[in-house]
Amino acid sequence: MKRLLIAAGGGGDPITASLVHTALHGPDTPALVLTYAWERLVVDPVPGPRRVTDFTGTVRVGPELALVTPTTAPIAPAGSLLPRLSGELGPQLGLLDPYDGVAGLARQIAAAARWCGTDRIELVDVGGDIVARGDEPTLRSPLGDALAVAACAATGIPTTVYVAGPGLDNEVPLPDLLPRLGAPAFALDAGRTRRVSGIFDWHPSEAGALLVAAARGIRGVCGTRDAPRPVLLDESARNVHRLSLRQVLALSPLARRLAGCTGLDEAEAVSRTVCGFSEIERERRRAAHAPTPSAPRTPRDAHAVLARYTAWERAMLDDGLAYVTTRRIVEDLALTAAEAHALLATLRATEQARRVPPLWRLATEPARAA
Repeated sequence: MKRLLIAAGGGGDPITASLVHTALHGPDTPALVLTYAWERLVVDPVPGPRRVTDFTGTVRVGPELALVTPTTAPIAPAGSLLPRLSGELGPQLGLLDPYDGVAGLARQIAAAARWCGTDRIELVDVGGDIVARGDEPTLRSPLGDALAVAACAATGIPTTVYVAGPGLDNEVPLPDLLPRLGAPAFALDAGRTRRVSGIFDWHPSEAGALLVAAARGIRGVCGTRDAPRPVLLDESARNVHRLSLRQVLALSPLARRLAGCTGLDEAEAVSRTVCGFSEIERERRRAAHAPTPSAPRTPRDAHAVLARYTAWERAMLDDGLAYVTTRRIVEDLALTAAEAHALLATLRATEQARRVPPLWRLATEPARAA
Protein backbone atom coordinates (compact mmCIF):
# COMPACT_ATOMS: atom_id res chain seq x y z
CA MET A 1 0.00 0.00 0.00
CA LYS A 2 1.09 3.56 -0.74
CA ARG A 3 -0.20 6.63 1.04
CA LEU A 4 -2.07 8.96 -1.32
CA LEU A 5 -1.57 12.70 -0.94
CA ILE A 6 -2.82 15.56 -3.10
CA ALA A 7 -0.87 18.81 -3.38
CA ALA A 8 -3.82 21.17 -3.47
CA GLY A 9 -2.53 24.09 -5.53
CA GLY A 10 0.37 22.93 -7.68
CA GLY A 11 3.55 25.03 -7.68
CA GLY A 12 5.47 24.25 -4.51
CA ASP A 13 2.65 22.33 -2.81
CA PRO A 14 4.24 18.92 -3.65
CA ILE A 15 7.17 19.94 -1.43
CA THR A 16 4.82 20.73 1.44
CA ALA A 17 2.91 17.48 0.85
CA SER A 18 6.20 15.60 1.14
CA LEU A 19 7.00 17.38 4.43
CA VAL A 20 3.57 16.57 5.87
CA HIS A 21 3.86 12.96 4.74
CA THR A 22 7.24 12.63 6.46
CA ALA A 23 5.86 14.13 9.65
CA LEU A 24 2.81 11.84 9.67
CA HIS A 25 4.24 8.57 8.40
CA GLY A 26 8.03 8.79 8.33
CA PRO A 27 10.37 9.30 5.38
CA ASP A 28 10.46 5.65 4.29
CA THR A 29 6.71 5.01 3.95
CA PRO A 30 5.80 4.67 0.24
CA ALA A 31 3.58 7.44 -1.05
CA LEU A 32 2.20 9.05 -4.18
CA VAL A 33 1.64 12.81 -4.37
CA LEU A 34 -0.82 13.96 -7.03
CA THR A 35 -0.18 17.50 -8.21
CA TYR A 36 -1.05 19.94 -10.94
CA ALA A 37 1.65 21.02 -13.35
CA TRP A 38 0.60 24.60 -12.65
CA GLU A 39 3.61 26.76 -11.99
CA ARG A 40 4.62 30.41 -11.93
CA LEU A 41 5.14 32.15 -15.25
CA VAL A 42 8.82 32.49 -14.37
CA VAL A 43 8.94 28.67 -14.71
CA ASP A 44 6.21 28.03 -17.27
CA PRO A 45 5.48 30.97 -19.61
CA VAL A 46 2.27 29.32 -20.85
CA PRO A 47 -0.74 30.44 -18.72
CA GLY A 48 -2.77 27.90 -16.78
CA PRO A 49 -2.05 24.28 -15.86
CA ARG A 50 -0.45 21.75 -18.19
CA ARG A 51 -2.09 18.59 -19.48
CA VAL A 52 -0.51 15.14 -19.59
CA THR A 53 -0.10 15.66 -23.33
CA ASP A 54 2.15 18.67 -22.62
CA PHE A 55 4.87 16.27 -21.45
CA THR A 56 7.00 13.52 -22.91
CA GLY A 57 8.21 10.60 -20.83
CA THR A 58 5.38 10.29 -18.32
CA VAL A 59 4.74 6.75 -17.10
CA ARG A 60 1.18 5.56 -17.62
CA VAL A 61 0.03 3.21 -14.87
CA GLY A 62 -3.57 3.26 -16.06
CA PRO A 63 -5.81 5.21 -18.42
CA GLU A 64 -6.41 7.92 -15.79
CA LEU A 65 -3.02 8.08 -14.04
CA ALA A 66 0.34 9.30 -15.31
CA LEU A 67 3.50 9.49 -13.19
CA VAL A 68 6.17 12.17 -13.53
CA THR A 69 9.76 10.93 -13.34
CA PRO A 70 13.19 12.58 -13.70
CA THR A 71 13.16 11.67 -17.41
CA THR A 72 9.79 13.36 -18.01
CA ALA A 73 10.09 16.65 -19.92
CA PRO A 74 7.69 19.48 -20.78
CA ILE A 75 7.10 20.17 -24.46
CA ALA A 76 8.26 23.68 -25.43
CA PRO A 77 7.23 26.39 -24.95
CA ALA A 78 5.84 24.97 -21.70
CA GLY A 79 8.10 24.61 -18.69
CA SER A 80 7.94 22.56 -15.51
CA LEU A 81 10.06 21.79 -12.45
CA LEU A 82 8.07 18.63 -11.63
CA PRO A 83 10.55 16.25 -13.32
CA ARG A 84 13.41 17.62 -11.22
CA LEU A 85 11.25 17.56 -8.09
CA SER A 86 10.38 13.93 -8.73
CA GLY A 87 14.05 13.04 -8.42
CA GLU A 88 14.52 14.84 -5.09
CA LEU A 89 11.32 14.19 -3.14
CA GLY A 90 10.69 10.89 -1.40
CA PRO A 91 7.13 10.24 -2.68
CA GLN A 92 6.41 9.54 -6.32
CA LEU A 93 4.62 12.27 -8.27
CA GLY A 94 1.45 11.83 -10.30
CA LEU A 95 -0.06 14.44 -12.61
CA LEU A 96 -3.47 16.03 -12.04
CA ASP A 97 -5.04 17.23 -15.29
CA PRO A 98 -7.95 19.62 -14.54
CA TYR A 99 -9.15 20.23 -18.09
CA ASP A 100 -12.14 17.88 -17.66
CA GLY A 101 -13.14 19.70 -14.49
CA VAL A 102 -14.10 18.12 -11.20
CA ALA A 103 -15.45 15.01 -12.92
CA GLY A 104 -12.13 14.33 -14.63
CA LEU A 105 -10.09 15.03 -11.50
CA ALA A 106 -12.31 12.69 -9.47
CA ARG A 107 -11.64 9.90 -11.96
CA GLN A 108 -7.89 10.51 -11.73
CA ILE A 109 -7.91 10.56 -7.93
CA ALA A 110 -10.00 7.37 -7.74
CA ALA A 111 -7.60 5.66 -10.15
CA ALA A 112 -4.66 6.76 -8.00
CA ALA A 113 -6.33 5.38 -4.87
CA ARG A 114 -6.83 2.02 -6.58
CA TRP A 115 -3.22 1.97 -7.78
CA CYS A 116 -1.97 2.84 -4.27
CA GLY A 117 -4.24 0.27 -2.66
CA THR A 118 -5.55 2.84 -0.19
CA ASP A 119 -8.96 3.97 0.96
CA ARG A 120 -7.90 7.36 2.33
CA ILE A 121 -6.67 10.67 0.91
CA GLU A 122 -4.56 13.37 2.54
CA LEU A 123 -5.07 16.75 0.87
CA VAL A 124 -2.28 19.27 1.64
CA ASP A 125 -2.18 23.05 1.23
CA VAL A 126 0.49 25.53 2.26
CA GLY A 127 -0.74 28.88 3.49
CA GLY A 128 -4.48 28.38 3.80
CA ASP A 129 -6.17 29.70 0.66
CA ILE A 130 -7.92 26.32 0.52
CA VAL A 131 -10.38 27.75 3.11
CA ALA A 132 -10.79 31.14 1.40
CA ARG A 133 -14.31 32.57 1.17
CA GLY A 134 -13.48 34.13 -2.17
CA ASP A 135 -13.94 37.79 -1.21
CA GLU A 136 -10.56 38.37 0.46
CA PRO A 137 -8.89 41.34 -1.31
CA THR A 138 -5.45 39.65 -1.21
CA LEU A 139 -6.68 36.32 -2.60
CA ARG A 140 -4.79 35.34 -5.76
CA SER A 141 -4.98 31.62 -6.52
CA PRO A 142 -7.98 29.74 -5.08
CA LEU A 143 -9.07 27.74 -8.13
CA GLY A 144 -6.67 24.80 -8.03
CA ASP A 145 -7.29 24.21 -4.32
CA ALA A 146 -11.07 24.43 -4.69
CA LEU A 147 -11.05 22.02 -7.65
CA ALA A 148 -9.07 19.52 -5.59
CA VAL A 149 -11.51 19.83 -2.67
CA ALA A 150 -14.54 19.35 -4.92
CA ALA A 151 -12.91 16.40 -6.69
CA CYS A 152 -12.04 14.63 -3.44
CA ALA A 153 -15.66 15.08 -2.34
CA ALA A 154 -16.86 13.64 -5.65
CA THR A 155 -14.80 10.46 -5.17
CA GLY A 156 -16.51 9.63 -1.88
CA ILE A 157 -13.11 8.54 -0.52
CA PRO A 158 -12.51 9.68 3.10
CA THR A 159 -10.26 12.74 2.93
CA THR A 160 -8.33 14.64 5.59
CA VAL A 161 -7.15 18.17 4.82
CA TYR A 162 -3.86 19.54 6.18
CA VAL A 163 -3.02 23.25 6.08
CA ALA A 164 0.66 23.91 6.77
CA GLY A 165 2.20 27.29 7.52
CA PRO A 166 -0.95 29.37 8.01
CA GLY A 167 -0.67 32.70 6.23
CA LEU A 168 2.65 31.99 4.52
CA ASP A 169 1.10 32.34 1.05
CA ASN A 170 -0.07 35.85 2.01
CA GLU A 171 -3.54 35.32 0.53
CA VAL A 172 -5.99 35.12 3.46
CA PRO A 173 -5.15 37.56 6.30
CA LEU A 174 -3.99 35.64 9.36
CA PRO A 175 -6.60 37.13 11.75
CA ASP A 176 -9.31 35.83 9.39
CA LEU A 177 -7.59 32.55 8.69
CA LEU A 178 -6.75 31.19 12.14
CA PRO A 179 -10.36 30.99 13.43
CA ARG A 180 -11.25 28.89 10.37
CA LEU A 181 -8.38 26.47 10.99
CA GLY A 182 -8.80 25.88 14.71
CA ALA A 183 -6.03 24.57 16.93
CA PRO A 184 -2.92 23.16 15.23
CA ALA A 185 -2.57 19.38 14.99
CA PHE A 186 1.24 19.38 15.13
CA ALA A 187 4.26 21.50 14.25
CA LEU A 188 7.04 20.76 11.78
CA ASP A 189 10.60 20.73 13.09
CA ALA A 190 14.02 20.94 11.50
CA GLY A 191 14.43 17.17 11.40
CA ARG A 192 11.49 16.83 9.02
CA THR A 193 13.02 19.22 6.49
CA ARG A 194 16.39 17.58 5.73
CA ARG A 195 15.28 15.92 2.51
CA VAL A 196 14.22 19.21 0.94
CA SER A 197 17.17 21.25 2.21
CA GLY A 198 18.65 21.99 -1.22
CA ILE A 199 15.45 22.33 -3.25
CA PHE A 200 14.94 26.04 -2.63
CA ASP A 201 18.29 26.86 -4.20
CA TRP A 202 16.53 26.31 -7.54
CA HIS A 203 12.78 26.09 -6.87
CA PRO A 204 10.93 29.46 -6.67
CA SER A 205 8.24 28.36 -4.17
CA GLU A 206 8.38 31.10 -1.55
CA ALA A 207 5.61 29.78 0.73
CA GLY A 208 7.37 26.40 0.85
CA ALA A 209 10.69 28.06 1.64
CA LEU A 210 9.09 30.09 4.43
CA LEU A 211 7.55 26.93 5.91
CA VAL A 212 10.93 25.18 5.97
CA ALA A 213 12.56 28.28 7.45
CA ALA A 214 9.95 28.41 10.21
CA ALA A 215 10.43 24.70 10.94
CA ARG A 216 14.17 25.36 11.29
CA GLY A 217 13.61 28.07 13.88
CA ILE A 218 14.12 31.18 11.75
CA ARG A 219 12.11 34.06 13.19
CA GLY A 220 11.58 37.57 11.87
CA VAL A 221 10.12 39.57 8.98
CA CYS A 222 10.79 38.13 5.52
CA GLY A 223 10.32 39.80 2.15
CA THR A 224 9.09 37.69 -0.76
CA ARG A 225 8.75 38.47 -4.44
CA ASP A 226 5.15 37.50 -5.10
CA ALA A 227 3.24 38.97 -2.15
CA PRO A 228 1.66 42.32 -1.30
CA ARG A 229 3.34 42.58 2.11
CA PRO A 230 6.16 40.96 4.12
CA VAL A 231 5.59 37.74 6.05
CA LEU A 232 6.25 37.42 9.78
CA LEU A 233 7.90 34.13 10.68
CA ASP A 234 6.83 33.37 14.22
CA GLU A 235 6.16 30.16 16.14
CA SER A 236 2.77 29.65 14.48
CA ALA A 237 4.33 29.62 10.99
CA ARG A 238 5.53 26.02 11.44
CA ASN A 239 2.13 24.71 12.51
CA VAL A 240 0.03 22.20 10.58
CA HIS A 241 -3.75 22.24 11.01
CA ARG A 242 -6.00 19.24 10.38
CA LEU A 243 -9.56 19.65 9.06
CA SER A 244 -12.20 17.30 7.73
CA LEU A 245 -13.27 17.61 4.12
CA ARG A 246 -16.74 18.52 5.37
CA GLN A 247 -15.29 21.48 7.29
CA VAL A 248 -13.38 22.73 4.26
CA LEU A 249 -16.43 22.45 2.01
CA ALA A 250 -18.43 24.46 4.53
CA LEU A 251 -15.75 27.17 4.48
CA SER A 252 -15.22 27.32 0.70
CA PRO A 253 -18.10 28.63 -1.44
CA LEU A 254 -15.96 28.14 -4.54
CA ALA A 255 -15.41 24.42 -3.86
CA ARG A 256 -19.15 23.92 -3.29
CA ARG A 257 -20.08 25.73 -6.50
CA LEU A 258 -17.59 23.67 -8.51
CA ALA A 259 -19.37 20.39 -7.73
CA GLY A 260 -20.30 18.70 -11.00
CA CYS A 261 -18.09 20.99 -13.10
CA THR A 262 -17.05 19.16 -16.28
CA GLY A 263 -14.42 21.48 -17.76
CA LEU A 264 -11.77 24.03 -16.85
CA ASP A 265 -13.55 26.79 -18.80
CA GLU A 266 -16.66 26.16 -16.72
CA ALA A 267 -14.53 26.24 -13.54
CA GLU A 268 -13.11 29.62 -14.58
CA ALA A 269 -16.64 30.96 -15.03
CA VAL A 270 -17.59 29.75 -11.55
CA SER A 271 -14.48 31.42 -10.11
CA ARG A 272 -15.45 34.73 -11.74
CA THR A 273 -18.91 34.46 -10.19
CA VAL A 274 -17.72 33.56 -6.68
CA CYS A 275 -14.41 35.43 -6.43
CA GLY A 276 -14.75 38.11 -9.09
CA PHE A 277 -11.75 36.89 -11.05
CA SER A 278 -10.09 33.93 -12.72
CA GLU A 279 -6.42 33.44 -11.89
CA ILE A 280 -5.87 31.85 -15.32
CA GLU A 281 -7.18 35.02 -16.96
CA ARG A 282 -4.78 37.03 -14.81
CA GLU A 283 -1.95 34.79 -16.03
CA ARG A 284 -3.04 35.33 -19.63
CA ARG A 285 -2.90 39.10 -19.16
CA ARG A 286 0.52 38.94 -17.50
CA ALA A 287 1.87 36.67 -20.22
CA ALA A 288 0.50 38.94 -22.96
CA HIS A 289 2.25 41.96 -21.44
CA ALA A 290 5.50 40.20 -20.60
CA PRO A 291 8.53 41.90 -22.16
CA THR A 292 9.91 40.28 -25.29
CA PRO A 293 13.02 38.25 -24.35
CA SER A 294 16.10 40.25 -25.24
CA ALA A 295 19.35 38.87 -26.57
CA PRO A 296 21.58 37.38 -23.86
CA ARG A 297 23.73 40.11 -22.35
CA THR A 298 27.23 39.89 -21.03
CA PRO A 299 27.14 39.28 -17.25
CA ARG A 300 27.94 42.36 -15.22
CA ASP A 301 31.18 42.60 -13.29
CA ALA A 302 30.95 40.86 -9.89
CA HIS A 303 31.88 44.08 -8.05
CA ALA A 304 29.13 45.99 -9.87
CA VAL A 305 26.55 43.32 -9.00
CA LEU A 306 27.67 43.33 -5.36
CA ALA A 307 27.41 47.12 -5.20
CA ARG A 308 23.91 46.90 -6.64
CA TYR A 309 23.00 44.26 -4.06
CA THR A 310 24.42 46.32 -1.18
CA ALA A 311 22.30 49.35 -2.09
CA TRP A 312 19.23 47.12 -2.45
CA GLU A 313 19.99 45.44 0.89
CA ARG A 314 20.04 48.80 2.67
CA ALA A 315 16.65 49.64 1.16
CA MET A 316 15.21 46.30 2.35
CA LEU A 317 16.57 46.90 5.87
CA ASP A 318 14.99 50.35 5.85
CA ASP A 319 11.68 48.65 4.99
CA GLY A 320 11.96 46.58 8.17
CA LEU A 321 12.92 43.25 6.58
CA ALA A 322 15.29 40.81 8.28
CA TYR A 323 15.27 38.04 5.64
CA VAL A 324 14.55 37.61 1.95
CA THR A 325 14.03 34.65 -0.37
CA THR A 326 16.40 33.70 -3.17
CA ARG A 327 13.71 34.56 -5.68
CA ARG A 328 13.34 38.06 -4.21
CA ILE A 329 17.06 38.72 -4.67
CA VAL A 330 17.32 37.33 -8.19
CA GLU A 331 14.18 38.96 -9.57
CA ASP A 332 14.47 42.31 -7.83
CA LEU A 333 18.03 42.71 -9.12
CA ALA A 334 17.22 41.21 -12.56
CA LEU A 335 20.23 38.89 -12.33
CA THR A 336 21.32 36.48 -15.03
CA ALA A 337 22.04 32.91 -13.94
CA ALA A 338 25.78 33.61 -13.94
CA GLU A 339 25.37 36.83 -11.95
CA ALA A 340 23.12 35.12 -9.41
CA HIS A 341 25.56 32.25 -8.97
CA ALA A 342 28.49 34.62 -8.37
CA LEU A 343 26.59 36.93 -6.00
CA LEU A 344 25.10 34.15 -3.89
CA ALA A 345 28.52 32.47 -3.62
CA THR A 346 29.90 35.76 -2.28
CA LEU A 347 27.06 36.10 0.22
CA ARG A 348 27.60 32.53 1.42
CA ALA A 349 31.24 33.32 2.13
CA THR A 350 30.62 36.50 4.13
CA GLU A 351 31.63 36.55 7.77
CA GLN A 352 28.13 37.63 8.78
CA ALA A 353 26.67 34.29 7.64
CA ARG A 354 24.01 35.72 5.38
CA ARG A 355 22.85 32.27 4.25
CA VAL A 356 20.33 30.78 6.68
CA PRO A 357 18.86 28.02 4.49
CA PRO A 358 16.54 28.37 2.74
CA LEU A 359 16.52 32.17 3.28
CA TRP A 360 19.07 34.99 3.26
CA ARG A 361 19.69 37.23 6.27
CA LEU A 362 20.03 40.92 5.53
CA ALA A 363 23.17 42.30 7.15
CA THR A 364 24.04 45.78 8.36
CA GLU A 365 27.58 45.65 7.01
CA PRO A 366 28.24 45.25 3.28
CA ALA A 367 29.71 42.04 1.92
CA ARG A 368 33.02 42.18 0.06
CA ALA A 369 33.76 40.41 -3.19
CA ALA A 370 36.22 37.56 -2.98
